[in-house]
Amino acid sequence: MAVNLSPPNPSELYPIAGVRLGITEAGVRKAGRKDLTVILLEAGVSVAGVFTQNRFCAAPVQICREHLAQAAGVRAMLINTGNANAGTGEDGRNRALHSCAALAEKLNVSASQILPFSTGVIMEPLPVERIEAGLDAALADAREDNWLRAAEAIMTTDTVAKAFGKQILLDGTRVSITGISKGAGMIRPNMATMLGFVATDACISPVLLQQLARELAEASFNRVTVDGDTSTNDSFMLMASNKAQHARIDTLDSAGGQALKAALLEVAQKLAQAIVRDGEGATKFIRIQVEGGKTADECRQVAYAIAHSPLVKTAFFASDPNLGRILAAVGYSGIQDLDQRNIDLYLDDVRVATGGGRHPAYLEEDGQRVMRQSEITVRVVLGRGTATDTVWTCDLSHDYVSINADYRS
Repeated sequence: MAVNLSPPNPSELYPIAGVRLGITEAGVRKAGRKDLTVILLEAGVSVAGVFTQNRFCAAPVQICREHLAQAAGVRAMLINTGNANAGTGEDGRNRALHSCAALAEKLNVSASQILPFSTGVIMEPLPVERIEAGLDAALADAREDNWLRAAEAIMTTDTVAKAFGKQILLDGTRVSITGISKGAGMIRPNMATMLGFVATDACISPVLLQQLARELAEASFNRVTVDGDTSTNDSFMLMASNKAQHARIDTLDSAGGQALKAALLEVAQKLAQAIVRDGEGATKFIRIQVEGGKTADECRQVAYAIAHSPLVKTAFFASDPNLGRILAAVGYSGIQDLDQRNIDLYLDDVRVATGGGRHPAYLEEDGQRVMRQSEITVRVVLGRGTATDTVWTCDLSHDYVSINADYRS
């Protein structure tokens, strides 16, 4: 069960002019479930993306990178769940390319203008014939207000669909943003999430979009981890339809650029945090904030050492304030000149450790009180500088093992 994560509110998922979504049941892996989505983009919609840093990346990731590098302009995205088309070699590439060609023919565009995305089981052949057979139904279903159904259609082990929207005013013009994501396990994105799609009708210079996509991913999806595994299929796409009637944003340093980035980041962070809240078997949502580092990089280094520790994560599941596990993770995080005498550790408002040892006023019952909460903040003060950074994670429960042991059945 997801941690304090409600299903999306359809009234807050705003249609984006120039972007239509169509969904169908293609039987990619299992019958009777939505598993094929097309996102159709009008000419003039700008697209940028960031992808997994896993060197064993999936065939659709390889093809997306190649197609985005061309100048033809993206006209559609094709997303299937149930099969990742990863670890499938040249045959996987050919099947992904075949699916692009099939959709391109129906849209009368070039195959290089189609971006494919897949998620699901690794090392199984993509059933491209089922995908091709489902295209007509998906295209017939295409509407601007189909974001919720699309969020449902890209789920795998997710228990809750993940979708958020926001509207702001730019130059007195209402601008809409809507995004969806999926992911619950195999999450340490190292770029973005397993699959994430955010669209806006804002008018923004296409040359800024890739920079914006990277910055959004870095401050949202690159700050979450469920289990420390970097997926083969991670993809985060940002779309701008340029339909809103405001002055075009040509720099992110402008007032409009800053306002748009802040709104997009709010949506991206909600999507990223939703993945952690819905982490496989998760019962706790944990914010790990590291302060007083020399650099933000070393703050993240410490935060991820804590977030990836099975001993720390299982202690959170048990609501057991076995807090020496956190201190041990800080110590082995790889900062060679770290002085334990300068480190303070807090659970929410409870000061646990200081000067290299237990804080004199710390009581076990105070630690237990915090550990029983469904949302917990771990705050580590390194005493080395002024940098700070935050990572979001979850606990590790019995259900995580069960879900992943039974994943292919």
